[in-house]
Amino acid sequence: MLQPPAVSIAPMDGTATTATIRVGVGGWTFEPWRNNFYPAGWPIARELEYASRRLTAIEVNGTYYSLQSPATFAKWREQTPEGFVFTLKATRYATNRRVLAEAGDSIARFVGSGIAELGPKLGPIVWQFAPTKRFDAEDFEAFVQQLPPAAAGVPLRHAVEVRHESFKTPAYLALARRHRVATVFTDSPDYPSFADLSGEFVYVRTMRADKSLPEGIAPQALAQLAACARAWRDGGEPTALPRVEALTGAPPAKPRDVFVFFISADKEKAPAAAMALIERLREP
Repeated sequence: MLQPPAVSIAPMDGTATTATIRVGVGGWTFEPWRNNFYPAGWPIARELEYASRRLTAIEVNGTYYSLQSPATFAKWREQTPEGFVFTLKATRYATNRRVLAEAGDSIARFVGSGIAELGPKLGPIVWQFAPTKRFDAEDFEAFVQQLPPAAAGVPLRHAVEVRHESFKTPAYLALARRHRVATVFTDSPDYPSFADLSGEFVYVRTMRADKSLPEGIAPQALAQLAACARAWRDGGEPTALPRVEALTGAPPAKPRDVFVFFISADKEKAPAAAMALIERLREP
């Protein structure tokens, strides 16, 4: 019988907090995961059922390419255990455009496509921008101003993944903080990688899974990532990560939800790395 992992990885010292760390991968349908992550012969139709009981979140990539139906979101909700969370990559038709200020209709169509059917299992929405999209303060602010706070009564949380070096500026961070939009920390050698926080939660996409390692991640890197996730959850900020602005030494903020996804790189090892991090976070 499939049993879900502990989904609320809270402090082990009894500190009262509602903040959680959730760990997962991108999607759940990937042929190399069969006979690797999924048991041999496991039915394809039940892969979400299996993955959602080994991981604590999944980032859905398909919503970036096409809208899903309300019935599909409801099915995903029903197939997954209590406490599990889906994060959704928002439609490319909103972000892959020359004038972001004109994205309102695409944003509305995506938000109104039935995502509210996920209910409490709806995590953050990720608005991913092309590597060629430069920072234009006026246009970018016009875009984030159109991101709605709720869909059919379900609160929404928004994160932006910016992939051009021009966003590595205090002006961008000030804009994102003004609108309480989180900035994805893209842990990658191929994209701008900066861990400055701009929202009330933390969203990490790490692209460093390694197929040569049994767990997909080296023990030292696993320990460092777990320490970072705990620090973020508890209101702090790790000191050893790339940043745009220097840390101020301010006292910890309130606890934050943290989402960590193993994406790309040696994708066949992403579930192993995610499960290793979940186990590490359970330790005192």
